[in-house]
Amino acid sequence: MTQKNKTQLLKVSLIIFAVITLVYGVGYLLFPQFMIKLSGGVEVSSAWLRWPGGTLVALGIGAILVYNDLEKQNTLIITFALGMLLTGLALLYSLFFDSIAKTWFAAIPAIVSLISSALLWYARSQAKHILKKGKSD
Repeated sequence: MTQKNKTQLLKVSLIIFAVITLVYGVGYLLFPQFMIKLSGGVEVSSAWLRWPGGTLVALGIGAILVYNDLEKQNTLIITFALGMLLTGLALLYSLFFDSIAKTWFAAIPAIVSLISSALLWYARSQAKHILKKGKSD
């Protein structure tokens, strides 16, 4: 398998991750009350949603930057995959143990997050050489 083929899945995984984080990030950063209404949840201060929204936007932009230069980016790929795993697990916990307004608002992102995490972990394992050592090694 050529080096390009080994990195193709990782690049697709990064785009998926970037889209997920940017959509949620922009939503929580710019339209927090809309996101609350969409979920059917109880209103909270917008500040509690804007700051994680900004963090999600930054992660999405970071994924795009990594996409453009995969060399030696193993740490960031692990961070992205771990973030999606923890997000998915937290949402599953909420589904089973917390009172949530609309089940679909937690269920769909939980499934998407867990699939995205699995995809990133698998793609990382396929592209380890470029992520750890770089193109010239």
